[in-house]
Amino acid sequence: MRNFLIAAAALAVLPLSNPAHASAQSLDDLRIQIHGYATQGFLYSNHNNWNTTDSSDGSPAWTEAVVNLAATPQPKLHIGVQARYYLLGTAGNAISLDWAQADYKVNEYLGFRAGKVKTPVGLLNETQDIDPTYLWVLLPQSIYTLTERNSTLAHYGGVVYGQLPLGESFGKLEYRGFGGERVIGTDDVTLQPLRDYGMTAPSGVNGPTYGGTLRWNAPIPGLLFGASENSGSFSGAVVLGPLNGTLSIVRHQTYYFGKYERNRILLAGEYSVYHVASAMQLPSFPTTISGLDQRPFYAMASYKLNEKLTAGLYYSSDLDRKVAVGSARYQKDWALTARYDFNPFLYLKGEQHWMDGTLIGYSTADNLNLQPNARMTLLKLGVSF
Repeated sequence: MRNFLIAAAALAVLPLSNPAHASAQSLDDLRIQIHGYATQGFLYSNHNNWNTTDSSDGSPAWTEAVVNLAATPQPKLHIGVQARYYLLGTAGNAISLDWAQADYKVNEYLGFRAGKVKTPVGLLNETQDIDPTYLWVLLPQSIYTLTERNSTLAHYGGVVYGQLPLGESFGKLEYRGFGGERVIGTDDVTLQPLRDYGMTAPSGVNGPTYGGTLRWNAPIPGLLFGASENSGSFSGAVVLGPLNGTLSIVRHQTYYFGKYERNRILLAGEYSVYHVASAMQLPSFPTTISGLDQRPFYAMASYKLNEKLTAGLYYSSDLDRKVAVGSARYQKDWALTARYDFNPFLYLKGEQHWMDGTLIGYSTADNLNLQPNARMTLLKLGVSF
């Protein structure tokens, strides 16, 4: 199904082109563009190993490279594909497909995307794959968990989108609706609890996903508010030694967000309600039922000091109401960030985190003596083209 959707998106170009002209169409006519970036990071934490890195000893095991190709064979039709290489500790170390889509915009009120398309939810989900465009080394982990990026960025299916002008006194309303299939890879952090208990999901889990977003661009320049819904159900095979079983997951997430960006100032915030219910069945074991009931949020601010230097601060928090009282129930994270742009292509980011609680970013397999708090320093050098 996934391969079919990608092929269908690419072949969507053909009916919209003039057959007599298609074979003679030049590369210049297609207006092909190639862009990308590469980053190298360094992590150091005074306690605990973050995700699968040896950050408590200092770790350079954080590398990313992204290349995308886009073409415009017709004024209303855009097609593109993006590939990513990623390594974080022992996770990744492979090339994956970020997205591959055909986008046909009928007019400002209506457009369609098909293929492996970005999932239009929250304030930052659709831009979390473009590191050169934002200040932060890490986006707020309460909502945009780094190691879940592959499974949350995009889905196989379609998006319908558009905007509705409300007049000069009321701004405009943007809408985006989506549906299709979401794939959670076998090494995704969502499945880390399985690995902590010696289990694997050799083919990952997948299933239907759907939802949408409304964004109101207020008549005040730079001000927007929005809300998103994202639901899905996923299933897959699990293995524990010689035993084979099944895992099923039902999740629902609601986002509420706002942003003000004007001149050198950016202010933004987001609040989410996140529910997950899961059930696992293995021979000779009773059915295991568990779930999450989280309330993540963040607030951020940044200021561009001059053409090359930008500074910012955010507070990110998450609380799981179903976890027993203790440090594993929450995470509170203050992050102080600076970014220096040497030129339009080369930049350096530095970020200091003060994290209390262990809800996000830690595995018991990598931390035999997990501490209730940690301080972490991050550096990232990036080049874009």
